[in-house]
Amino acid sequence: MNTETANPSTQSPRETLGFQTEVKQLLQLMIHSLYSNREIFLRELISNASDACDKLRFEALNNDGLFEGDAELKIRVAFDKDARTLTISDNGVGMSRDEVISNLGTIAKSGTREFFSKLSGDQKKDASLIGQFGVGFYSSFIVADKVTVLTRRAGLPASDGVRWESEGAGDFTIEASEKAARGTEITLHLRAEGQDDLLASYKLRSIIRKYSDHIMQPIVMKKEEWNAEAKAQVMTDEDETVNQASALWARNKSDITPEQYIEFYKHVGHDFEDPLTWTHARMEGKSEYTQLLYIPSRAPFDMWDRNARHGIKLYVRRVFIMDDAEQLMPTYLRFVRGVVDSADLPLNVSREILQESKDIESIRNGCSKKVLGMLADLASSEEASEQEKYTKFWAEFGRVLKEGVGEDFANKEKIASLLRFASTLTDTTDETVSLAAYIARMKPEQEKIYFVTAETFNAAKNSPHLEVFRKKGIEVLLLSDRVDEWVVSNLSEFDGKALVSVAKGGLDLGKLEDEAEKQAQEKDAGDFKELTEKIAKSLGERVKEVRVTHRLTDSPACLVADEHDVSGNLARILKAAGQNAPASKPILEINPHHPVVLRMKAEESRFDDWAAVLFDQALLAEGGHLDDPATFVKRMNQLMLDMSGASAS
Repeated sequence: MNTETANPSTQSPRETLGFQTEVKQLLQLMIHSLYSNREIFLRELISNASDACDKLRFEALNNDGLFEGDAELKIRVAFDKDARTLTISDNGVGMSRDEVISNLGTIAKSGTREFFSKLSGDQKKDASLIGQFGVGFYSSFIVADKVTVLTRRAGLPASDGVRWESEGAGDFTIEASEKAARGTEITLHLRAEGQDDLLASYKLRSIIRKYSDHIMQPIVMKKEEWNAEAKAQVMTDEDETVNQASALWARNKSDITPEQYIEFYKHVGHDFEDPLTWTHARMEGKSEYTQLLYIPSRAPFDMWDRNARHGIKLYVRRVFIMDDAEQLMPTYLRFVRGVVDSADLPLNVSREILQESKDIESIRNGCSKKVLGMLADLASSEEASEQEKYTKFWAEFGRVLKEGVGEDFANKEKIASLLRFASTLTDTTDETVSLAAYIARMKPEQEKIYFVTAETFNAAKNSPHLEVFRKKGIEVLLLSDRVDEWVVSNLSEFDGKALVSVAKGGLDLGKLEDEAEKQAQEKDAGDFKELTEKIAKSLGERVKEVRVTHRLTDSPACLVADEHDVSGNLARILKAAGQNAPASKPILEINPHHPVVLRMKAEESRFDDWAAVLFDQALLAEGGHLDDPATFVKRMNQLMLDMSGASAS
């Protein structure tokens, strides 16, 4: 509910507005979970100020009047010991009243609800998530019990300044306030205890150099000099730039420390954790550009949100152009963060122009190859620490990278070489195998890469289709991610070896079977021809065919898809997504040596029930769902009673 009081100086209304519920939650979590790393508040505020300066420079490309006669962008940090305040100000784009309410009172970020649902109450774990979510301005309340913001958007009159104030509880006040200069001034009223060190020049300079040295705009503070008479450092009226104030990506790599790369990532990636790895290169040729690209250590909470922001900032000759330039990186590499600075694009480039630009296409291809090369170096490294990094990368981003097999034809082989799968060698998701490693340990007579797909790992691991492969010691890849169906439909071979589903088509083990086995199979097919025809007649339209199989050793039957039909697993995925799968019927394969099948050979009175139960069991074993569970249970009960000699009441 809003309340209004008169401001005696301007006679303009002051409104008290409530924070969005998510803001209240974030403030409480942040103050308690992030206090151990309280210095990050200054990094966050300076980072926001830098973004405001970048945005002004971009908007001024088409309207230089926004500079209001002052094109020298800078960020200022000042403190007042007596008032116990710390002020961070910039002469960037500033905010209008509506923007203040939107930016400081709500969280207009996709995936917000999902983010809060993942919080566990464990402060250490939640601190990591909160940092990943990006606290920005709200980090002020880690050290301040009251925050005052005075801002004016560039191009608006001085009378359109806005004053915002809050104690970080449930509400904030907002009112009109005169502001001669454009930009934003944030004043932190520091808490009474534990914040005295933030009222010292040396401490603030230390934090700035540690976390914000890479910021492009000058970060200035008043210079201090030794006063012999006072025997103390005293503030002068002269400004002094604290940071290097140059684009980090434009410097020589030899001049940049790992610590500086890491801090720049935290700025550009809005992340509290260190990156997993990064690449920095200047590309020359048809297109000239610099790229500084990072792989995060952890997948963002909104990884699967199609509207989630992308992580590449576009600059043209060091002038910021846009955030989230999705045209610079393919969707399957949406986890990459960083900066691309082009020397060829026009300064007034728009998103529409980007979609049609040959230069952008060249940059996109170059960035993709650079990221894939960086990942390949990690994956192939003999150093344990690098291998550990790739294992961590795969756990966080593997499912996303798999999308590239079908999206990026030019790099399909490179992407395929980076894929990792569980297999029957270990029957665990903790140890995975690359396609190259699988081929290296194939049996001498083996000609194909075998795989099985299922909705869950346990369903894949326990699939009846694996029985003959386990008996012969043939390794099979266990694919249980939904995206795996997309992968195998777009990857028919790797290094000259065909990828073959163990649940599709007829079983042909080639040289892995000897002549005696093949003759036994032909004999069984003849001996059970009458039974397979009888089962097919009983099941009618439920099956395309019934045949004898030798892929089973323990199970009585299994369902397989015809060679060119969609698999049962893919059909279920499409149905769950509300899509219609192409019409197809499964093939029922029976095990001629199983007691149930042998019993059916002599069964007469309840043959149809036996056939229906056999089919339904096979459907359940591969993860399918029964259309009529009640009838299945009734049939099972009756057959059990018949077997025991009892009768249904």
